[in-house]
Formats: sequence, C-alpha cells, structure tokens
Amino acid sequence: MFARSLRRNLALLFLALSFACSFAASEKTASFAELAEKRYLAAGLRLQTEPKNVEAEWQFARACFDWAEFAANDDQREQIANEGIAAARQLVEQKPRLAQGHYYLAMNLGQLARTKTFGALRLVSEMEKEFKMVVDLDPKFDFAGADRNLGMLYHEAPGWPTSIGSSKKARQHLEHARELAPEFPENHLYLLEAYLKWGDKKAAQKEFESIQKLWPEMKKKLADEQWQRDWLDWEKRWKRLQDRFTN
Repeated sequence: MFARSLRRNLALLFLALSFACSFAASEKTASFAELAEKRYLAAGLRLQTEPKNVEAEWQFARACFDWAEFAANDDQREQIANEGIAAARQLVEQKPRLAQGHYYLAMNLGQLARTKTFGALRLVSEMEKEFKMVVDLDPKFDFAGADRNLGMLYHEAPGWPTSIGSSKKARQHLEHARELAPEFPENHLYLLEAYLKWGDKKAAQKEFESIQKLWPEMKKKLADEQWQRDWLDWEKRWKRLQDRFTN
C-alpha cells in the first residue's frame, strides 16, 4: 500500500520538515489516488459483508489511511480517518494483542491530527501510546513501522512542556527501525536526514555509505507496483542527499 509512514503527515502537522515532499498534480498521481480509492471501497465492502473478520477490519483501517492521503480537503480527510479509527478501535477491543489494530489506529489518528488546529497534540499522545503497544507486540510489523513512526513523532513534535518531542528518543527509535528492517528505504533515508538536521556528520556519512551499498538491493526487493508512489518520494530524496554529499 501507499504511504508506509507518517512522514508527510507530521510535516504538515508540525510544519517542521524542510524536505517534506509534495506530489504535483499529474496523471501518475491521479492514478495513485484512483487506486487508493478503489482499495478503500473494496476493503469497505468486504468489511460490510464480514463485520467481525479480523483481517477485514485492519485491512479497511489501512485502506482508510492510504485513501486519506489523497483527500481533497480537511473535511474529507477527517471523515475517512474517523472511519479508519472506528474500525481499528473495534479491532483493538476485539483483539487487544493484535499489533495491526493498534498500528492503524495510530496511523489514522495521524491523519485526523492533520485536520486539527486545536487538539492535535492530544492526538499525538494517543499515537505515541498505540505505537508503543506495537513495539511490544510485533516490532517488525510494517518494516519496523512502530519504531520508525515513533522516531518521527519524537523528531517532529515540539519538545517538553508543549509536547513529546525528544531528539534522544527519536534517534533511539529510528536507529532501531533501521536495525530491524534494513531493507526498507524509509528507515535509512529519514535517519540520514535526521542525522544531518542534528549536525552529526560522522553518523550521516556512515549512513550515506550504507544506503549507497543497499540501494540496488532495496530496489529489487520492493519492485512491486504497490511501491511505485513511495519510490517517487525515495528517489527524489536520495538524489537530493547524493547531491549534498558529492558536491
């Protein structure tokens, strides 16, 4: 599916990412949106016919997150996110030890937070709690998605006493995500971008060299159609990083 992390959401929520990507309106972007909508509608239909099916519940919550990425406005995004939140909460109540319910609850809370001027920080705290649950239940789920997204939360959120931001915690979780799922480009790219923001040149150089070695293999492993949109983002960011290190 599209959008395997909250990076774009958090950039909009905290206005903190200078490197946040935005996909220009194009035929390709329109095709991604059309596919996300089709998956959302199909997942919703399945959930209607199988309302107590665990997989149908979390697949619908995931489809809501992905479709919300293409929402035309905040009202539509809020509606879609709330549908995903409702499905995920039902799953958490039904199967409290299932990582998928907690994970997609947190992801859809992130979408909802994008629509809020007031109350967003409260949602961030709930996201933190849910991602921590996933770390305990299934840390490798979605390519170490819980650690990755916790790292992003701590990196992008304002620090104490306003919110939960912490460079120390961000580094811990981002590095753990890379260790758990080294085959996933986002785990490397975001960590490298964070090292640069923190001014850690030694760690940044080491991570850059690691990505150079792993990049061809990562492209082979994640070559399916479902990753096309993510590769548009990853390639763009990787080119920018290469220019920075080689010029």
